[in-house]
Amino acid sequence: MRIARRTLLASSISVVCAPAIVRIARADNPQVTLKLHHAFSSVSGVHDKFLAPWARKIEGESGGRIRIDIFPSMQLGGAPSALFEQMREGSADLVWTAPSLTAGQFPKIETFELPFLASRRALVSSKALTDFAAVNLQDEFREIYPICFSCSDRAVIHANRPVRTMEDLKTLKLHVQTRFAAEAMRVLEAQPVMMPSEQLPMAITEHVIDACLDPWHLVPPFRLNDVLRLHTEFADVSPNVTTYVLAMNRAGYDRLPRDLKIVIDNNSGQAAAAMAGAMWDNQATAIVNMAVERSDLIVTLLPDAVARWRKAVEPVLDIWRKELKERKIDGGKLINAAHASLAKYANEPEPSASQTPSPSQQVTSQPPQSAPTGGQKPNVAPSGTPASASTASPATPAPQPPPGRITSPAPTMPTSPPAAAVSPSSASAAPPVKPVAPAASAPAPASASAPSSAQMSAPAATASPAVAPPPPASPTTPAPSVATAPAAPSPVPKPVPKALDIRL
Repeated sequence: MRIARRTLLASSISVVCAPAIVRIARADNPQVTLKLHHAFSSVSGVHDKFLAPWARKIEGESGGRIRIDIFPSMQLGGAPSALFEQMREGSADLVWTAPSLTAGQFPKIETFELPFLASRRALVSSKALTDFAAVNLQDEFREIYPICFSCSDRAVIHANRPVRTMEDLKTLKLHVQTRFAAEAMRVLEAQPVMMPSEQLPMAITEHVIDACLDPWHLVPPFRLNDVLRLHTEFADVSPNVTTYVLAMNRAGYDRLPRDLKIVIDNNSGQAAAAMAGAMWDNQATAIVNMAVERSDLIVTLLPDAVARWRKAVEPVLDIWRKELKERKIDGGKLINAAHASLAKYANEPEPSASQTPSPSQQVTSQPPQSAPTGGQKPNVAPSGTPASASTASPATPAPQPPPGRITSPAPTMPTSPPAAAVSPSSASAAPPVKPVAPAASAPAPASASAPSSAQMSAPAATASPAVAPPPPASPTTPAPSVATAPAAPSPVPKPVPKALDIRL
């Protein structure tokens, strides 16, 4: 009985002490909370499709020992240009920011912002920049711990008049984002205007600017394509990009236990750059699809035409080389290194289309109820591309043509095929259409699904504007329930192009 009492007493003591032992063990591995600060909104692709998934991945792989609180839209205060300083002084542990906001502090990374140097694919440019940084940017970022580098999606000329040649830019007032883009536009005799992106809608309305040289991701939040419906793309390269870096306070990183440093390192470098690049590209593709759905004109300049633009802006590169030479930096060597890194990743496969803009973004980019008629633009946009080329409402009782087909005869197509034309996949959301007047004896449409990419390229068909009433029945001729629409004329019209390539 004495032994049983001792056993019971020992068991009781162990049960009482167990929680304290667990608390001591947890005290050896406390949770680390990091603050990530950036200037993008909480519904932007940067926040929703890159930074938030990256933070969740860190938390999961650390077993919850690292917690990352994200503060978008500069919620911790200050201006976007102050993000680097906030990270250095410790008010933020991590920041996502553009080095170009602190002019002159990071001259080497500006190599990728030179005109017509970066790839038109953000995934290629982001991975190339990360390799470039590992060799050439160690001294510029020695005071911080860079997680990854990235380049924004390609810049496009958004205008209210077609821009096919350099001559079309003369006297055009257009918004630019970087100083190199401004210098390039001056060389091309345009009038560059630098201003915060938030001021773009008012500036366009007040005719302060006529166009924008901006990436696709700025189009939905500021509804640029409500007033700028003509877009000029450049094959293979981008006329301008903005570089970004996800960086961590160096002292904060050094304080982490070794196993948590490994978690951060495993999600840095190319792994994070690939996430960011895929986010930019998928977002741009989705926005291009929306522009195509609403019959915007997208002109793609082919490589031989782009070569003329690139040669014309070479004086900008000469000015930059001279600036770096004064700092005893070989600018020509940096350009060669950048081209080598870009060539290494030129054949990267396209990113998965699973990353699409969040619902909030898609709402802000919805087109208006009526699309403009393209008939006033001969040889530019087909006149038979109506707003009714999208999904019919399930409540509409009148018969509709198959999704993706136009409802009026298509115009004659150009004889030369657009070799490098944009060929978007099906859009995630179709623009609204005006309901067709119901007919008494018309059946409801079979489906209301959005048009697929195959349907968008299907031959155009003619549809009857209304269903004729059935003729009176006779003893010899049975009365049909619905009169058939007239047969489509022969030959069948060709598909409507969604973009034109300009070969010069």
